[in-house]
Amino acid sequence: MTSINDFSARSIDGTTVDLATYSGDVLLVVNTASQCGFTPQYQGLQELHEKFASEGLRVLGFPCDQFGGQEPGADDEIAGFCERNFGVTFPLFSKVEVNGDGADPIFRWLRTEKGGILGDSIKWNFTKFLVGRDGQVIDRYAPTTKPESITSDIEKALAT
Repeated sequence: MTSINDFSARSIDGTTVDLATYSGDVLLVVNTASQCGFTPQYQGLQELHEKFASEGLRVLGFPCDQFGGQEPGADDEIAGFCERNFGVTFPLFSKVEVNGDGADPIFRWLRTEKGGILGDSIKWNFTKFLVGRDGQVIDRYAPTTKPESITSDIEKALAT
């Protein structure tokens, strides 16, 4: 695979989404969790979505239960939690694994394209990948990086 547009994913409502649907958009792909210390970042992600959606930013949330069992719910529970607590309207996908043999192909590709400080493994929930309009990974951000702190990178990506 050479671009994020080559992949598909199952949305949180169970439908298959061809990521080529987002071709020409800037993507912020995030592995999320509902019971994590970083869970309040959903608010910042939603704010980015609201601020930049009209310019072509798509925040894509992929719940993951690989880190401390912090996303134990079923997809419908996760969707309800995100909407109820953070007003999430950006696309959420079905729960995935991001590391190991069972890692979703999207995250295997993202990790290969942009490794972290200690290799390509994702270390925790709310690791973020910024993908340009061309479908290529621009940057990777640690879980501790607050969504609002990458606003200038998003603006640069949207301007190209």
